[in-house]
Amino acid sequence: MSVQQIPTGKIIDGEEVIAIELTNSKGTYVKIFNYGAIINKFIVKNAKGEMQDIVLGFDTFDEYLNPDYLNKYPYLGAVVGRYANRIKNGRFTIDGEDYQLAQNAGTDTLHGGIEGFDKKVWDIVEVGEGPQSSVTLQYESVDGEENFPGNLIIDLTFELTENDELILSYEAEADQATAINLTHHGYFNLAPDGGNIKNHKQQIFASNYLEQDSNYSVTGKLIPVEGTRMDFTKSKAIGQDWDEEEGYDQTYVLDKIYGDLSLATKTIEEESGLVLSVYTTEPVAHLYTSKYLDVKNGKGGRDYGSFGAFCVETQHHPNAVNIPEFPSTILRPEDFYTQTTIYKVSLNK
Repeated sequence: MSVQQIPTGKIIDGEEVIAIELTNSKGTYVKIFNYGAIINKFIVKNAKGEMQDIVLGFDTFDEYLNPDYLNKYPYLGAVVGRYANRIKNGRFTIDGEDYQLAQNAGTDTLHGGIEGFDKKVWDIVEVGEGPQSSVTLQYESVDGEENFPGNLIIDLTFELTENDELILSYEAEADQATAINLTHHGYFNLAPDGGNIKNHKQQIFASNYLEQDSNYSVTGKLIPVEGTRMDFTKSKAIGQDWDEEEGYDQTYVLDKIYGDLSLATKTIEEESGLVLSVYTTEPVAHLYTSKYLDVKNGKGGRDYGSFGAFCVETQHHPNAVNIPEFPSTILRPEDFYTQTTIYKVSLNK
């Protein structure tokens, strides 16, 4: 197991952008930038014995700052905060105080606003070698950033195990009540040569999904998946029942005890023989099949288009800050935010 830190030569807001490389004894390799906590590479051995990168990204860091990329910005591989997914009308109230956020997705707020945690340089506070290689990144979001209340300190640890598990452990504290809902926006493709993910087989351990309005903002209503195209309780090809124009951009309420670490989703790709199992303590998983993906000159010069990847965004219920029936996304000074999500790669046997 090893950890290496490699300067990119880039300075943003006075902070140096560093690449952190985690490797286990099998050769599994993960590359992370402290800018946006971006997972840039996740290289594993497939069933053919080939080393295969299963996440979308760029060959160099500078390309994450390309204006064309930012103009069609898909949050490639980045952490999302202070609040993942959509907040309806960009508004919420805590203890009688109203807060208005930037409306960067129509009338709603998406993924933390104009400049979320995905565009921040995080501090590298700890690296670890031994049975597992790990790095802990920290970011302090100041009171009023993107108009969220309270100073918030977040620690995010990436840990690569000998079992090809990439463990993301989040911890956060705030000095006043604030809204928080963190996730990671990795784009996965398990096929050796990439391409459309419609033939990936998907299973989601959820009996219900959340109703959305026309702008993908959840309403508070749970809908059973049984008898609908949203049903992934049994493994099936992602494209078997999908709307070919829309794909999936849906939040699933997991069948689990709140807070327990359990299996949320499992994705299989037959040609590579790879299986991606996602475990989480979070109550929901958002499946996004990349309808709006439009990235030029990705890794190896490859363009990434619609349905060229899938995302499993583990989080609390979107817009929960406005829906009291949902598990709370309010963090108070006396509380401690924790979340664990594991991306485990294995071979289909």
